[in-house]
Amino acid sequence: MAAISLSKVEETAPGLVSLYKTAGASLTKHGLDGQRAAVYLVVDYSGSMKPYYKDGSVQALADRVLGLSAHFDDDGTVPVVFFSTDIDAVTDIALADHRGRVERIVAELGHMGKTSYHLAMDAVIDHYLDSGSRDPALVVFQTDGGPINKLAAERYLCKAARLPLFWQFIGFGDPDSKQFDFLRKLDELAVPGKRVVDNAGFFHAGKDPRQVSDGELYDRLLGEFPAWLAAARRQGIVA
Repeated sequence: MAAISLSKVEETAPGLVSLYKTAGASLTKHGLDGQRAAVYLVVDYSGSMKPYYKDGSVQALADRVLGLSAHFDDDGTVPVVFFSTDIDAVTDIALADHRGRVERIVAELGHMGKTSYHLAMDAVIDHYLDSGSRDPALVVFQTDGGPINKLAAERYLCKAARLPLFWQFIGFGDPDSKQFDFLRKLDELAVPGKRVVDNAGFFHAGKDPRQVSDGELYDRLLGEFPAWLAAARRQGIVA
């Protein structure tokens, strides 16, 4: 059973009803009905991301993540981290206030910088630990390129493997770009050589992420989550 009912979504966020239903179908397909999880969204605010804010791709991703989160978590909000060279904002997007929310957040932010994954990961880890949550977490981590400090990003991912956090990276941009080589590497880091469990997945959504259907996006976001849950339970990382 979903954490938030269909009638509640209809009442608070009618614009997300279709996404909520599609997310539900994908959860059933992946054997995740009734699973509880915290859901995070991490968004790249580097200079090259400007077109994706302008064309609504980031807002569309936030809406889709919110539609999924309503099944996993009953608080109706998704914590969101905007990052570039540093952390630009740690805030949230709520069911009742999702329309145009990304635009309103970005209007308050300053200069679009470079790309520091590890700082964004640190912000998520801090938020999760401070929340006192006992549920596992699915972190949707969006970016359009590799980090300025690859060593730090890899180290953070490996250390975070002992926490109940699964990092699902999603790339915006040219799928053939070398920019995504590092994310492919993160996805395939050795277990147990580098980390106790495989705690990350990666896929790219292409140059126009809005063209990826809702069903396909949810299938990609959830594709590796069940295997991680099983492995993390075996290791005692997830209760």
